[in-house]
Amino acid sequence: MEGTPANPAAAQAKTDAELLAALAVDQSNALGALYDRYSRLVYGLAMKVLGAPSEAEDLTQEIFLTFCTKTDYDPARGTLGAFLVTLTRSRAIDKLRARSRKTQFLDRWGEAVVPNEPVASPFEALSIAECSERVRAALADLPETQRRVLEMAYYRGLSQSEIAAELETPLGTVKSWARKGLFSLRDSLAPLAG
Repeated sequence: MEGTPANPAAAQAKTDAELLAALAVDQSNALGALYDRYSRLVYGLAMKVLGAPSEAEDLTQEIFLTFCTKTDYDPARGTLGAFLVTLTRSRAIDKLRARSRKTQFLDRWGEAVVPNEPVASPFEALSIAECSERVRAALADLPETQRRVLEMAYYRGLSQSEIAAELETPLGTVKSWARKGLFSLRDSLAPLAG
């Protein structure tokens, strides 16, 4: 019907809190609206960390299915977008570590691991490129120390202790740089979250 939204829950529940509450009543529509709102953000980060479209797609699906079973999201601790970024990053790094362990095991046994990943669709490539460009620009605007710490943490999966050791910098300083950088990025990238 013309003029009728494709997703009724999205039309009725516009805030994240309303969509999360709607999950108990109409799970598929509310989840669909949340997916429509945040899937690009989640997929873009998953793709950046994992570097494989199929793994990024699987992780994106996994993140949103979490809302069907249980969610640890607490609105008092931050926005849903920030929660999803943290959850995606954490699970992506877990997958990288698992991949590394698996590769080491296979290497020990002399088996070759050959990635056979499909090419991203033009829409996915454009979406990723657009998000990546905005993130790159926001990162470039950060002071060198903040940018470097965030890149080491998010793209290489290093802990703050590992970063401090590699940079030969006190842990408290690394934590301070990371916190200031994240706050700056949050402000710069707020439009991406919807």
